Amino acid sequence: MSIKGLMLIGTFLFCAVGALFLPYLGIYGYIADYCISPSRQWWGLPFSAMGIRFSFTLALATFAGIVLQRHNLKFGEKVIYNQETTLLIFLGLIWILFAISVDTIGRYSSIDHPSLKVTKIVIFSLMMTHVITDIRKLNGLFWVFVFVSLILGIKAWETPYNNFLRGRLEGIGGADFAEANFFAAFMASMLPIIGVQFLRSGWYGKILCLISGVFTANAVILCRSRGAFLGLAFGVIAAGLFAPEKHRKTIFIFIFIGLLGTVYLSDSFFTDRILSITVNQEEMDTSSSSRIQLWKAGAKIFIAHPMGIGPGNWYQTIGRYLPEYAGKDSHNTYIKCAVELGVFGISLFMFLLYQAYSNLRSVYKSLDVLPPEEADDFIQYYFAITVSLVVLLACAMTITMIYTEIVWILLMLPVCLKRALDNRLLEMDPNTKLETEP
Repeated sequence: MSIKGLMLIGTFLFCAVGALFLPYLGIYGYIADYCISPSRQWWGLPFSAMGIRFSFTLALATFAGIVLQRHNLKFGEKVIYNQETTLLIFLGLIWILFAISVDTIGRYSSIDHPSLKVTKIVIFSLMMTHVITDIRKLNGLFWVFVFVSLILGIKAWETPYNNFLRGRLEGIGGADFAEANFFAAFMASMLPIIGVQFLRSGWYGKILCLISGVFTANAVILCRSRGAFLGLAFGVIAAGLFAPEKHRKTIFIFIFIGLLGTVYLSDSFFTDRILSITVNQEEMDTSSSSRIQLWKAGAKIFIAHPMGIGPGNWYQTIGRYLPEYAGKDSHNTYIKCAVELGVFGISLFMFLLYQAYSNLRSVYKSLDVLPPEEADDFIQYYFAITVSLVVLLACAMTITMIYTEIVWILLMLPVCLKRALDNRLLEMDPNTKLETEP
């Protein structure tokens, strides 16, 4: 057995058994498994052949740990925050639409139907928001993201060019990241998190984050994804707007160095794809123009079916409105959400985005009572989560990710941050009146 295989099974056992006593270890292990998908790597195949289901086992161990350690868990203001309630309503809507819509044909015969996948996502997200409830555990989760980004970045760097598909890096990471655009969006959204961990760390941590950041940025470039480039462009703007005053100069220097590094690592293929971004119909390449056509067709479907066509039914419907693109994806998270889940679905999704931002702002505005050093910790996490969400949600304008788990993990991190602050304020003064959640 390889050293990597032994490290995998050792880490898996540590997280699975440890989750019974420290449930956050199960959260860390689950997210690492989701991002890397060791069962798809050569060093993980022997365990996959044994029938070991890493993610299911880790989720089950985490749930058992929550039950066993329920008296030690701290839920802040209340057991269910408003953003979590909206998430449950969103899940309920999906199941209602699944029950009343036509059957989904073919597309999800070998993978989970969106209704089942979102159910799993919601269960894990709620476990995460009830376990990652203090700044120390959130810090641990951020380090998990740094490590998985490094591992995936090295994997991308090691992949020979002749394994690329149409000159683009494909098949790296978990099932949600198998396609270049999805992988690029994920790696791009990790860059703000890596950057903040760099700011917060000593020299050893800074070196690790620097290496992780370089490999992560290189992986984004290898994907040649215009959607990821768009996300990073919005991320740079968000970083400038939300940069904490104490670290503003350092963050601007990082952005400048990052831009220089991108230019250095870029090749003509990447540059040509980025320069092909245009709104001029005559100058668009085939890929860009097809997306415009798909979005227009999506708008027609939404007008014809404002209550939604049902989760997972885009692929069997688009051909009736755009025959030449039958079975093609929407290439837009918001359009697909509106088409499949209707006016209520897109409204709930946008309300979730509003609640996430409101929770982040609520944290930011409530830090005056904390010691400056602690307040700075919360400010940095507020900044990282905000920019990371901006990057991913901007990518979602050209990439369909409504049923992609990382979107919901990042979207629920504001609840983790708010719970962490609420718990800290209650520790300082049990009679503290917490700010009402949006």
